[in-house]
Amino acid sequence: MPRERILFVTGRLAEFALRRVVEELSRHADFEYDVAVLGLSVAALMHVDLVRRRLPNEAVVGIDRVVLPGWCQGDLEQLAAQWSGCRFERGPKDLHDLPEYFGKLRKEKPALDRYDIEILAEINHAPRLSDAEIRRQAEAFRASGADVIDLGCVPGESWHRVGDVTRQLRDAGLRVSIDSFDRIEVETAVAAGAELVLSCNGTNREWAASLPAEFVAIPDTPRDLASLDDTIACLRERGAKFRVDPVVEPIGFGFAASLERFLDVRRRYPDVEMLMGIGNLTELTEVDSAGVNMLLAGFCQELGIRSVLTTEVINWCRSAVREFDLARRLTWHSVHNHVLPKHVDSRLVMLRDPKSPSFSEQELAGLAEQIKDPNFRIFAERGEIHLMNRDGYWHGTDPFALIEQAGPLDAPHAFYLGYEMCKAVTALTLGKVYRQDEPLSWGFLTRPEISIHDRRKSAGGEIESCS
Repeated sequence: MPRERILFVTGRLAEFALRRVVEELSRHADFEYDVAVLGLSVAALMHVDLVRRRLPNEAVVGIDRVVLPGWCQGDLEQLAAQWSGCRFERGPKDLHDLPEYFGKLRKEKPALDRYDIEILAEINHAPRLSDAEIRRQAEAFRASGADVIDLGCVPGESWHRVGDVTRQLRDAGLRVSIDSFDRIEVETAVAAGAELVLSCNGTNREWAASLPAEFVAIPDTPRDLASLDDTIACLRERGAKFRVDPVVEPIGFGFAASLERFLDVRRRYPDVEMLMGIGNLTELTEVDSAGVNMLLAGFCQELGIRSVLTTEVINWCRSAVREFDLARRLTWHSVHNHVLPKHVDSRLVMLRDPKSPSFSEQELAGLAEQIKDPNFRIFAERGEIHLMNRDGYWHGTDPFALIEQAGPLDAPHAFYLGYEMCKAVTALTLGKVYRQDEPLSWGFLTRPEISIHDRRKSAGGEIESCS
């Protein structure tokens, strides 16, 4: 079959870099290419109308696909109508992303639909909450990826409604575990449908072993593995179902040694099911929890720990269940395919972006010289905010000063520029990618935005863009 012929369209400043990137790409991808340089310096200023006027007809002869700069504005259907039989598309906004762009088109990323670690999401201090609040939290956990809802009881307080609440959750199709050492609470919850009990040790194993539920066996104190051995022996002798939790401890209180306990238990009990209470790390370490969840998921995946208990109590853990749900999928893919958990799925990269492409000083200056309209363009590059239109080019670190330099503005333009420059400052602060009229990327927490162009189109009004 004939090879696909692709035409890449760009401006003068980017021609050399584009040719270098595409030449290398064409060696590994099955296509032939050509490059068309239109009569403007900066590709970011390109518009469909300009392409219609300046792209020579002969450049499109024999071409199957035309890749325009990602910044190109306008309706691509106009180009498809003018050059029928040729497909037009916007490529990435940074030409150095072309290899990844073509890789996405030619090779699908893994679905990440496989995992084998179960998530127990704890509703903390459940007896002190209303039934409605417990149900709300349980449904939120299920939506985030939790497999089991753990009802966290309060030591020293008797929860008389534990059976009713357990039945309500079971009737809603939720799996339930009970986190209590109180015999009445445990027996009531199990009778109402709780399938797992946290936890079992020397203090309760004699009566616990007779209940028709699975138990989590723990040592009497975290460092006393001999007591864990005794509990395991008791449960096995009674034919009880159980999984083992050697107890991970917080940083500064035996964290490293507790990981060694997990390794030791796995060596001595190679076939036993295990659980890790990862909230002892995520809740008790003042750091964004996504990275902690990823590392713990990797440890669990490699060691065969097939369940975790987590919480979302403190603010930096408010998305911990969703984080671990993504992490368990990534680590399953990594371990089973023997690949690094990198360039697979970036939804856990929330604070900073996976890549941070940038314009050179020459490109920014060239862009400012080419602008012939009053619409503002905003860039967050090289440690500064860059604001430009036909009337000037201002750049610096203080958005208030830039707006003052740009001259008097009406309320809509002032609001728009203030909003966009706020995003630009955030991007500069965190090393994120800022693109005008697009949301900053916060991984799976990203909230979509409707651009000013789309808002005015949907309102049926004229587009007099601020951007």
